[in-house]
Parts: sequence; C-alpha cells; structure tokens
Amino acid sequence: MRAYLLVLILPALLAACARPGVDPMYPPVAARAPGATDHTILIATTRKRSPDPGAMFSGERGKGIEYAEAVVSVPPTHVSGNIEWPSQRPGNPNTDFVTRESSYLDSEKAFVAAVNQQLAQRPPGHRDVMLFVHGYNTLFPEGLYRLAQVAHDSKAQGVPVYFSWASRGELAGYVYDQNSATIARDALEHILVLLAKSNAEKINVLAHSMGNWVTVEAFRNIAMTREFRGYGHKLGAIILASPDIDVDVFRSQMARIGTPKKPFLIVLSRDDRALAVSRFIAGDKSRLGDYKHAANLTKYNAIVVDLSDVKGENPLNHDKFAEIAKIAPQLRQVLAEGVGKKGSVDQLNPVEDAPGVVKTALTLPIAMVAAPIVIIARQAQ
Repeated sequence: MRAYLLVLILPALLAACARPGVDPMYPPVAARAPGATDHTILIATTRKRSPDPGAMFSGERGKGIEYAEAVVSVPPTHVSGNIEWPSQRPGNPNTDFVTRESSYLDSEKAFVAAVNQQLAQRPPGHRDVMLFVHGYNTLFPEGLYRLAQVAHDSKAQGVPVYFSWASRGELAGYVYDQNSATIARDALEHILVLLAKSNAEKINVLAHSMGNWVTVEAFRNIAMTREFRGYGHKLGAIILASPDIDVDVFRSQMARIGTPKKPFLIVLSRDDRALAVSRFIAGDKSRLGDYKHAANLTKYNAIVVDLSDVKGENPLNHDKFAEIAKIAPQLRQVLAEGVGKKGSVDQLNPVEDAPGVVKTALTLPIAMVAAPIVIIARQAQ
C-alpha cells in the first residue's frame, strides 16, 4: 500500500518541482522597468560559492557562513502568489523576476552594517527584520525569489534577510538536504544572535518545509545557551510554514525550548502531498505540517493556521503559505486582536476533545481564498 501511494504521488511531485527555464541570477539586469518594485535582500548562507560568479552559490556545503546581498525586481505584471521566472537570459524586468544587482559581503561585520543601513531607512517603530529559511529541494535563487515574492505580496515592511542552507535542489537529495539542514542549525543560531544585536526592533522568522527543522533546532540551541538572553524581547512572529518535522521530534524540541512567551504560528494543510512523501520516507511518521490533530499543538502555546480547505495553485499544496501572502495584513490584524478572546473574531467554537481550545473560520473577501482559513488557539483567560 505504501509503495502504491508513492507511485501515485511521485509523478505530481516531479511535475510540480520543475526548475525554472534559466538560472535567473545572471547576468544581472541593470534596466529598471516602469512600475517594477525592487527588494534589497541580505543573505547569509552555508552554501559554497559557485565557480560561476554570476550564480553566486551552489548546492554544495561551504566551510562556514558566507554573506551577500542582492536586489530582486518584481515585475509590474506580477500575480500574487507567483514567481514569474525568466524564460531566457537575461530576463525581462517588465514581465519577469530578475536580479538587478548582486555582490558578496566580506565579513559578518559588513553583513550587520548592511542590515543596519537598511533599518535606518525605515522610521522608528518599523525597523524590523524578516528572516526567511527555505525548505528541501531548493536552489539558491529559488529561495531568494520566494522571499522577494512573499515580502512583496504581504507588504512586509521589514528588512528581508535570506538564510540559505546547502540544498542541492534535487528530488533524490532528501537525505543530503536533511544532513545539510542539521549542519546549518548552529549557523542559523549565530545569525539570529547577530540580528538580535543589530539595530532591529523586531526579528520575524518565516521557515518553510525542512527549513523548520533548522529553525526549531536553532531555537533549541538558543534555549540552552546564554548568548541570546536579554534579546528575547526582539523576537516577533515565528511562522513555521508546512513544517517537515516529525511530530515526536517537535515535542522533544519544545520540551527543551519551553513555552514560548509569544506563540509560534504553525501553518499546516492536511492535503500537503510533498509532506505525504516525506511521511512515507520517514516510516509513516506524522509530519508537523500535515498533522491531523492540530488542536494538540496548542499546548505548546502555538496558534495553528489550517489551510486544508484552501485550494492551492500548486498540485503539491506545499506552498500555500506563499500563495496567501497577500492576506497577511488581514491575518496579522486578527492575530493581534487575540484569536482566543471572546468577541475578538466571529464564530469561536470549542474544539471537541480539546478542553480550553477554540477555533474560528476566517472568511476573507478575496477571490483566491474562497474557502475559510481555520485558526486554532488556546482560549484566552
């Protein structure tokens, strides 16, 4: 039966994970299209530099942390949730995502200076960082452009920072990627400390898929050290999107981390076909991102955003977090009001067999989100 399931899923996986037609990192496109939007992204990575300078970083593991920055242009014809990949070099800034500039930074000091420079361009009260950690089977430019897309669609005002660990971007590279993610956890911890010591007022973290393993492990490390103490107030939203983590492993990690002062936001979908494959590889052990008993996760002071009823544009249903980025302002408002508070949102209903837990169906007037988003949280006292 399990073999039959894999046969059913793999064709869709192969079709949905097709690479962009060309490497969009080079050559840079200097021309600026009318109506296009530039996003300056700071980069920290455990990848090895590519032998082709224009490509910046390969899928191989480096010996330490490398730093860089890039300016990504989002075209005026952009459709929310999409990445408009170039079909040929160098790409057309009128219709495609293109890299306008890219350069290496020679040290972590230069990286922090670049972060502070970007923060200084924002008014006090808005000097936040948005740190993105990509998932499995991701080439360097794919994660870079995904961050640009999410930052653009969500209208996030923070400085976008891209932490890229060494994924080869190959379907057969699951074990290599998993080991690379494990190697990268100390590096991500270091980047979190650097950002905490920067001039950032808040550090918001968005992790996707296997990137959640790196992220939660980094927070586990932080919980066991003193280096981050005194900076906890700088942590903002921690969003675990489609997390490819064994549920039992997550429980173990949270036992070490303890109850976070600010709830983690776990974005899951029970129809995530990529995680179904991961679950198969892991011996049919549930993944956090498609967990069927979502109410149980609230015991870790987590708020669950269940997108199971939302139709994804990708056949895998693994990137729904990116497709609904445009509703981020409305979602932020609902979460700020307090999901578990009586009267904060409509249709608060108790969850069966989960005392003290409530859920609400959040319906938004947006065509793409035809079905409600279900939010599950502990009832506020």
